[in-house]
Amino acid sequence: MATILVTGGAGYIGSHACKALKKAGHLPVTYDNVSTGWRDAVRFGPLEEGDLTDRSRLDQVLAEWKPDAVLHFAALSNVGEATRKPGLYWRNNVGGSLTLLEAMTAAGIAKIVFSSTCAVYGECDRPAETTTFSPLNAYGGSKAAVERMLADFRAAHGLRSVSFRYFNVAGADAEAEIGEAHDPETHLIPLAIQAATGRRDALSVFGTDYDTPDGTCIRDYVHVEDLVDAHLRGLDYLGADGAETTFNLGTGRGFSVREVICEVGEVLGTAVPHVEAPRRIGDATALVSGSDLALKELGWRAERSTLPQMISSAIAWHQKGGGYS
Repeated sequence: MATILVTGGAGYIGSHACKALKKAGHLPVTYDNVSTGWRDAVRFGPLEEGDLTDRSRLDQVLAEWKPDAVLHFAALSNVGEATRKPGLYWRNNVGGSLTLLEAMTAAGIAKIVFSSTCAVYGECDRPAETTTFSPLNAYGGSKAAVERMLADFRAAHGLRSVSFRYFNVAGADAEAEIGEAHDPETHLIPLAIQAATGRRDALSVFGTDYDTPDGTCIRDYVHVEDLVDAHLRGLDYLGADGAETTFNLGTGRGFSVREVICEVGEVLGTAVPHVEAPRRIGDATALVSGSDLALKELGWRAERSTLPQMISSAIAWHQKGGGYS
């Protein structure tokens, strides 16, 4: 059994990772300031509350638990907010990650799996891992900076890392024990479910004049359980002395906002009330993965990542309440 520190383990993806780690026989130790996550989502191991920028608290937690590796999810991730408040994203995402890497180095912890994003690519459809960075906002920029930081810490300190550039994450675990819950909610599928079930008046469709077949943005969606499976494979890869590597995590298939709305309506058997709204600054026209490197190197497949399955699992979570206390 390995002990894994999971930063952001009280959040959407982090809590699913903790569940998968426990199922695999590991001990996930969540480190989270619970500013956007939920204490009630930490069900699979201990919670250590603290901020990534608090070096003394990090040192204390690392000394107590002596983790074998770190899964680093903790970050701010709202594109609109990142556009309005870039300093907040550079301070939190980059400054916090720097503090974490320095604490890890001091504690002799040499393995980390980093939660990056396809937003590092900017306006670029079907990027591969070698595609040049051109982020449209401080969220993507901050993640690109942390990837560079990891390379520097490898060269200077021997820190070994795997970075995963996510496309859009969706769905909930098969038992609907945990799921996606943001306050406020900003993601398309839960917003569409809320609109269709009367929990909000209507869904706003931001931009209908993009250069796409139906005028709305196109995204590549990945089931959250497929995503965390990749992270466990990333840990195994590092454990087998795999080289520092970055992987896209996507399916290679994109869906427009209108297609997602239609599919939510199909699964629920009811229309999704929605209204057209202006474009949001920082949104790319289309982001769909153009790489199968994770399959070749990790044997990873997005087996659950069909749109009906992702939506159905999210609906099951919402039908059980869709939130935490």
